[in-house]
Amino acid sequence: MFNLPDDEILPLSKEHVFWTWSAQAKVNPIAVKKAKGVYFWDIDDKKYLDFNSMTMCVNIGHGNEKVIKAMQEQAAELPYAAPGMTTKVRALASKAVAEITPNKALSKVLFTLGGADANENAIKLARGYTKKHKILTRYRSYHGASAGAMAATGDPRRVAWEPNLMSGVVHFLDPYRYRSTFHRTNPNISEEDFTRDYLNHLEEIILYEGPDSIAAILIETVTGTNGIIIPPSGYMQGVRQLCDKYNILMICDEVMSGFGRTGKMFAIEHWNVIPDMLTMAKGLTSAYAPLGAVALKPEIASAFDEHAFESGLTYTSHPISLAAAIANIEVMKEEKIVEHASKMGNVLRRMLTDLGEAHPSIGEVRNIGLFGIIEVVKNRETKEPMAPWNSSSPEMNALKKYCADHGLFLYTHWHTILIIPPLIITEEELKEGMDILDRALEITDKAVK
Repeated sequence: MFNLPDDEILPLSKEHVFWTWSAQAKVNPIAVKKAKGVYFWDIDDKKYLDFNSMTMCVNIGHGNEKVIKAMQEQAAELPYAAPGMTTKVRALASKAVAEITPNKALSKVLFTLGGADANENAIKLARGYTKKHKILTRYRSYHGASAGAMAATGDPRRVAWEPNLMSGVVHFLDPYRYRSTFHRTNPNISEEDFTRDYLNHLEEIILYEGPDSIAAILIETVTGTNGIIIPPSGYMQGVRQLCDKYNILMICDEVMSGFGRTGKMFAIEHWNVIPDMLTMAKGLTSAYAPLGAVALKPEIASAFDEHAFESGLTYTSHPISLAAAIANIEVMKEEKIVEHASKMGNVLRRMLTDLGEAHPSIGEVRNIGLFGIIEVVKNRETKEPMAPWNSSSPEMNALKKYCADHGLFLYTHWHTILIIPPLIITEEELKEGMDILDRALEITDKAVK
């Protein structure tokens, strides 16, 4: 389609592209040519098993013909309409998203371009509805790279841009069992008491900040890149109760955990909790086109019946993206992809457990559905991480390079390895990747004290 020889892609990109999340002189990207299923190929025809769904987003796998065809047909019929207009695809996409929300309770849908602006618009909606300003989020959260979403983010990516970020955000601690701040001298505390301690911590923050000033609590239902932290039993219900008690909205960020990733359409369904708003992106179209959304309760939307919601985007409800979303949701239902992810989550748990028993550099493994992580440590007793906080290490770099050299594409974050493959992956394909990772972990095993 485009006249550029393969061997010119990389040099031309390095000449003109400004890379995100990167020091420009150190960038060495993979030049990708094609992708299908759970694999992609570079310009040298080297095959990679995609263990990260590219950017935790290609949930239905690469090259799905139904989604591609839907986008092509929409492009031929109507590629764009202004945000103040409506279209057949906008009506159908809004209905499709509303009907898959928990209990179909979030029946209004605001479409955005991605996850960051979904979270920013959820914050605007919360502030406009409650007439309150503060937003509570967790320290191990990541909510996006725009100024408001970055302010809501708790991890070190936020610090690089301070103080030029949105005001009014207060952070609190995640219920992170393996590295619990509160239980270093009491690691065997019961799950019930563990949950209660972290809910007490959150309630104390609410009281210190003043409930009358807090518009919403915004949390990743399952913490993503900062640890795949799975809420303990009773925690999500407890957050919901605190929100109800203090008249605070509950916003669940499911940009990464939504659309089957955890073995449910949305992760919050594991705990039978209905938030006031749900943000989504990534798996909404499985990254076939850019799209995000805020699903919200109708009573929140009705607060703007008589005065304008002063926000919007040129590409809100872009028809081609909406066509991709409708087809993506249909594929997930027809092919029972969510159910498959749940089944394969059990397989992944077994494989992770076996890996943990075989390698002394593994401190803990966790997963919920096909949302998994390996904590790599230098010492199991002290839990000393294989890489320092907010950094990497020679061992983690060597492990990632070994995997890439042997055709396994995955994401490492500090001392952790994330396992987030397309949801269509088979047991045989999972084993293929885990076998490569098994050999790669011999590198970190040598660094164990």
